[in-house]
Amino acid sequence: MTKRFGFTLAEVLITLGIIGVVAAMTMPTLMNSTQGAQYKAAYKKALSALSQAITLNVALDEVDFGEIDGTTYTMAGILSQRMNVVRTTTGTTDLPNTEYAIANTGTDGVTNGANTTLFMNDGVMFQFPTNIGETTKCTKDESINKGSWDDGSTNVRNCSAFIDVNGTKGPNKVVTCDAETGTGNTPCKVTNPTDIYPVVIFDTSVLPSTDAGRAVLYGK
Repeated sequence: MTKRFGFTLAEVLITLGIIGVVAAMTMPTLMNSTQGAQYKAAYKKALSALSQAITLNVALDEVDFGEIDGTTYTMAGILSQRMNVVRTTTGTTDLPNTEYAIANTGTDGVTNGANTTLFMNDGVMFQFPTNIGETTKCTKDESINKGSWDDGSTNVRNCSAFIDVNGTKGPNKVVTCDAETGTGNTPCKVTNPTDIYPVVIFDTSVLPSTDAGRAVLYGK
């Protein structure tokens, strides 16, 4: 007689059950990590594209964000001319509060306001206040007369915007620091980046305006 070695049906079912449990436990973490990496890469790409757009405009028209006056030069006009914008909309939308963005608190509160949204051909949305007073003369140059809305601050004056790296798709959450980080002497850490990033605009720069945004941009 020839002996045949193999697994019984019970052993196979038990093994498959164990594999299923392990997969169920690890798949969500793996998917979040993959999505986070995609958001991070798209965020860096969007920042680079915006910076290149204003640099190109300076080279061709000698106009940067600090010289936007709301009439001859507008934020939407310059970016639409220098980037692959497929659609522009204006209207009241929920966006992260600009005051939180400027304060670098990372708070993901929202405010209703009139905003302009530029939809890029790669799926990225760039959103900023439609109010001319909040999107003109975006500069750190104190010698420039910013108008009656200037609060006299030596900081960047209220030129803030928001990058949504995957457009209207979810999760539509502002990036925030992990729990128990970003306060005191504990640096901000973002384990799983999300898709909305507040940024601040001045002169030829587009930079993160929150600790969480900086952690994603400059972190490993």
